[in-house]
Amino acid sequence: MIFYRSSSKQTHNHATIKAWAEEHGGVPAIVADTAKSNNGGILRIHFPKHSDHSSDLKEIDWDTFFKTFDEEKLDFLYQEKKADGEESTFHKFVARD
Repeated sequence: MIFYRSSSKQTHNHATIKAWAEEHGGVPAIVADTAKSNNGGILRIHFPKHSDHSSDLKEIDWDTFFKTFDEEKLDFLYQEKKADGEESTFHKFVARD
C-alpha cells in the first residue's frame, strides 16, 4: 500500500499561480456581486469543468486578477496532491506576511 502525504505550498509569484491554475483547468475570477467594490472584488480561481453554469463567479483576465492580488497583499496557498495521491484543486488566498 502506498501512503501519500498532503501538503500545501504558499506563494505570491504570479507565474507559479498562473501555471498551477492553468494546469488544473482554472481561470481567474471574482465573486460577481463584489466586482463593484473599491478593492476589485473577491478573488477566486474558477474551475469551469467542475461547476454548473449558474456560478456566481465572473471570469477576469490575469492582469486584472494580479492587480487586485498585489493591491490586497495576498499570498496563494495551494495543494498539488490530496492525501490519497489524487490531483488537488484546493487553494485559498491568505494575507501576505
